Amino acid sequence: MLVRIRLIHLRRASQVFFFLLFLLLLVRTGFRGATGATGEIQMRWPVRLFFEFDPLAALVNALATHALYRGLAWSLLIVLPVMFLGRFFCGWICPIGTVHHFFGNLQSERKRGRQWIESNRYKPWQRTKYAILVALLAAALCGSAIAGWFDPFSLLVRSLTLSILPAFNYAANAALTPLEHSPIGAVRAPAAILHAVLSATVLNFRQPHFQLGALLGLILIVLLALNLRVTRFWCRALCPLGALLGFAARWSILGLHKEAASCDNCNRCLLHCQGGDDPIGTAPWHKAECLLCLNCVDVCPQHSLRFRFFRKRAEVAGPNLPRRKALAGLAAGLSAVPLLRAETAMGRSRNEHLIRPPGALEETEFLGRCIRCCECMKVCPNNALQPAFAEAGLEGLWTPVLAPRIGYCEPSCVLCSEVCPTGAIWNITPREKGWVVGVGQQNSQPVRLGTAFHDRSRCLPWALATDCVVCEEWCPVSPKAIDLEQVEVPDAAGNLKLLKQPHVDPSLCVGCGACEYACPLQEHPAVYVTSIGESRSPSNQILLTRRKEKAQS
Repeated sequence: MLVRIRLIHLRRASQVFFFLLFLLLLVRTGFRGATGATGEIQMRWPVRLFFEFDPLAALVNALATHALYRGLAWSLLIVLPVMFLGRFFCGWICPIGTVHHFFGNLQSERKRGRQWIESNRYKPWQRTKYAILVALLAAALCGSAIAGWFDPFSLLVRSLTLSILPAFNYAANAALTPLEHSPIGAVRAPAAILHAVLSATVLNFRQPHFQLGALLGLILIVLLALNLRVTRFWCRALCPLGALLGFAARWSILGLHKEAASCDNCNRCLLHCQGGDDPIGTAPWHKAECLLCLNCVDVCPQHSLRFRFFRKRAEVAGPNLPRRKALAGLAAGLSAVPLLRAETAMGRSRNEHLIRPPGALEETEFLGRCIRCCECMKVCPNNALQPAFAEAGLEGLWTPVLAPRIGYCEPSCVLCSEVCPTGAIWNITPREKGWVVGVGQQNSQPVRLGTAFHDRSRCLPWALATDCVVCEEWCPVSPKAIDLEQVEVPDAAGNLKLLKQPHVDPSLCVGCGACEYACPLQEHPAVYVTSIGESRSPSNQILLTRRKEKAQS
C-alpha cells in the first residue's frame, strides 16, 4: 500500500512540475528587453520545449512537408515510452491534461452517486477523437496543418496568450495601480511590492490585446466547464494527441491486471477514473483510454487492481474505431483542404491585410507548417502580430498576421522566427533580415513584408495643406523609404505656403508598418501597408520604378 501511495504522490508531483514548467516557459516567451552584446533582441529560454516534444505536431509537420523541422524529432522521446508504458504522457506530463484533471475532480449536480459512476464508464462517443485524428492527418497529407486547431498545446498556449494572460495583465494593473497611490501606507507599500514582483515576472511592459481574444478565452472556459458533467471530457472525446498516443499504447507491455474473483463491485475505482477505461473487474479494460493516473489502484479496498508488465491480453479492448467512422474522418480530412483553399484560391483573392511575419514561408508552405500555437504573437515586443480571422480564409484562422495599426515590426527583432516550433516562420537572423544599419546586412535584398502607400485624400500635407512629417520620422530603414518633397501649395485662403509632402519609394520600403502605426489619423491612417512586394511570394509583386529615377529619365 505504501508503494501505491508513493506512486500517486509521484504522479501528482510530476503533474505539478511540468505544469509549472509550462507556465514558466510561457511567461518567459514574452519579450522583457533581453538583448545581446550587439544590441540584437534575443530569446534565451527554450520556449519551444513542449511543442518539440509534441508527437502530433511532429507527425503533422512530417506529413505536410515531407520533412521534420529541427527539434521536433525530440517527440520520439514521448512516443517510444508510450509503446511500452501506455498513455503516461496524458496522466503525468501534459499540462492541459493536468488542468482538466483539476477541474474534473470538482463535483457538480451532474456528478454525484450513480450518475458520477455511470459518467466514468467507457462510452462509444470516446471514439470521436480517433475520427478527428484521422481527419487531421488526412488534411496534413494534403499539405494543411489545420491540426493546430485541436492540438492540445496549441489550444492551451493560444487561449492563455490571447485571452487569459492579457485579461490578468489588465486586472492586475487596474487593481494594484490605485492601491499604490493609496494614502494609507499599510496598503500602499504591499501593493507597490506586489506590483513590482508581478511586473518583473508575469506582467507585460505594455498591455497586450488581441483580436478574437474573448472568443478564444470562451472556448477554453467551455471546455473546462464540460468537466463538471464528464471528467476530462476533452481528453476522452476530442484530443487528437490523446488518440495518437492511444494508438501507440496498444503495443504497451504495461497493463492493468484485474483479480475479478476478489472484486466486490464497490465501484470506487469508477469514482476516481480519469480516462473512462472501465477499470472495474467485471468489464474489459480499455487500454487506449487509460491515462495511467493510478487512482483505481490506490482506492481499491480489495487490492484486486494492479499494473504489471506482460499481463494477459484476453480482457483488453483496443481503440475500436469503426470502419465507417474511420472512412468518414478520412473523407472529411481529404475534402477539407480543397474546400478551404477554393475560398481564397491560395493568393488569387488575397486580402490586402494578409501581411505575414518576417521569415514566413510562401503561403501554401506556411499553412502546411503553422500549428496556430501563437508563440510568435506572445513574443512580439510591439503586439504587432495578431491572430488572423478573415484575412487568410478559414484555413488560416488564428495564424499570425501583422496589424500595423496595433504595432509595427521592430527592425532588429526576429524573435518570432526563434520561437516558431515548426518552421512556418523560418529561423532568420537580424543580419539576414537586413533592416538595421551596422548589423552587417548580408545582402542588398532585405526581407520585405509588403509596401506602404499614401492615401492622398486623407494625408494632411496632401489633402489639407497642413504640415506633417510623422511617417518620414518613424521610417526605420536607411536610406529612408519615405522622403519629403518641398512644394508650394495654396492654403484654404488662397495664399501660397511651403510644406513637405511625403512620397514612398517602394524599392526601399520593407513593409514594417511603423508609418501606419504612427500616422496621426488613427481611425483610418493616411498611410497604410499591404502585402504587395513581399519577399516570400514571387507572384505577389508589382513592377516598380523608383520615382527619382523616373523623374531623371
